[in-house]
Amino acid sequence: MSLCHKSYTWCCLRTLVSHRGFQCLTAVRDRPVGLRQHAAINRCCSTVQGEVRVRFAPSPTGFLHLGGLRTALYNYIFAKKYEGVFVLRLEDTDQSRLVPGAAESIEDMLEWAGIPPDESPRRGGALGPYLQSQRLELYNQIAQQLVESGHAYYCFCSPQRLELLKKEALRAGQTPRYDNRCRHLRPDQVQEKLAQGLSHVIRFRLEAGVEPFQDLIFGWNRHEVAQVEGDPVVMKADGFPTYHLANIVDDHYMKISHVLRGSEWLISTSKHLLMYRALGWQPPTFGHLPLLMNKDGSKLSKRQGDIFIQSFQRDGVLPEALLDITTNCGSGFNTNRMGRRIHELISEFNPSKITTHSALLDLEKLPEFNRIHLQQQIEDEERCHFLIKDLQEQIQQAYTGEIQDKEVLHEDYIKRVLHLRKGHVSSLKELVSPAYAYLWVRPSFSSQQVATLTPEAHLIASLVLKLIKERDEELTVGGLSKDLKTLAKQTKVTKYGEVMKLLRLALSGLQQGPSVAEMMVSLGPAEIRHRFLKFLQLSDAS
Repeated sequence: MSLCHKSYTWCCLRTLVSHRGFQCLTAVRDRPVGLRQHAAINRCCSTVQGEVRVRFAPSPTGFLHLGGLRTALYNYIFAKKYEGVFVLRLEDTDQSRLVPGAAESIEDMLEWAGIPPDESPRRGGALGPYLQSQRLELYNQIAQQLVESGHAYYCFCSPQRLELLKKEALRAGQTPRYDNRCRHLRPDQVQEKLAQGLSHVIRFRLEAGVEPFQDLIFGWNRHEVAQVEGDPVVMKADGFPTYHLANIVDDHYMKISHVLRGSEWLISTSKHLLMYRALGWQPPTFGHLPLLMNKDGSKLSKRQGDIFIQSFQRDGVLPEALLDITTNCGSGFNTNRMGRRIHELISEFNPSKITTHSALLDLEKLPEFNRIHLQQQIEDEERCHFLIKDLQEQIQQAYTGEIQDKEVLHEDYIKRVLHLRKGHVSSLKELVSPAYAYLWVRPSFSSQQVATLTPEAHLIASLVLKLIKERDEELTVGGLSKDLKTLAKQTKVTKYGEVMKLLRLALSGLQQGPSVAEMMVSLGPAEIRHRFLKFLQLSDAS
């Protein structure tokens, strides 16, 4: 399958050279072209034949956060758009920084978000294992292959020497870099040190003459790594590979066709391409996603507890809302509207529309996104069923031992509440807050409170009971609103608001909330009768 014909035809316009040997050739995107221009562009655009395979490869040194979810989401959408495969690979080679439970949690959160991997540590797959710690033999084999071919070498420099090099560079106002000392050791010197059992790492030999590559988002790029960096470590002294080796080995053996990752890895890509060339492998096509930033342009920090996906789940945020807001603030879609679900994101995905500037995330808008998606789910019969089950559990947890009438846990009752409140609440958690406790627990108020109300309290309560008897089961918000205005005129209370204040107290024990008519429709005739009979008793006692 050629991705040229799916708006991937990007051609270089001009070259910009940065201060560290990094070259970025800007792109002309998604413009109508004639046949001759199209042929010219095809010569420089990236294509792929066969199956599309992408991967999300986080390190379980922490839990999944918004930036990681966004990277996973774009990979998932890309895979589904082109009928490909979405792989989850966990890069757990930094054993000293692993966080217990993080690996399982990352996959849990992807499944919760509705973007489950096709292949993963949990699901398995033909090209696993998908934990790097279970692939050490393969990495060691490739590292030795690089050493034997002269593209890598053993380095015996001590941590103390490396630290000294770093301090000297910083003192001189230079960027710290390894001085490549051990690449000049003679074969006999290397064998002698190995025979002595000296601790060592394996470094990849960087060479000048990096070839430019075409990034799907940033266009043509080149980073002369040999000019500005020392030879990188590819195999650590503990026998574990570094990211630079492990990621290209895994991408090759897992047949990854496209690597979509954060733009912070853009300057490392030339280094990785040198390794591909040294191993004689065909590299995947790269696309570096612009960073996700706070709305003021500052960097999202993992220290902000509220950017971890588990915290959003705990706070009652719907996964659809989270996916919607992270794509709405960015680029890559034919439209930019609120309320898009995952199938719409896939159908509207257009990689040529991904821009290079950062995506600015305004989390203050998240409640509005959640409100829209909650309303959509309430209106969908099948999905509403799951909302009902979720709300039932939340009610039981919040009001254990306080619920007098088990009818409030009935599916029909909760469904009625959801439909009446749709568009008004931003999350299910709101419906178990004190403001809505009257829906699940009968209000408690004293005869003294009733005594402070209008002398017409007894008459008003009696009129309500009569109205409910006449109406029977036919309660609607519109109909009751008219009936309550008529009822108010039958009393000597001059202000309609005073009548509503009394009714609201009898129904909920609150001074504010939804309209009295909506409260009554929510509670239903039987519960209204129960609450107003109690109110009459207290009124008589006062």
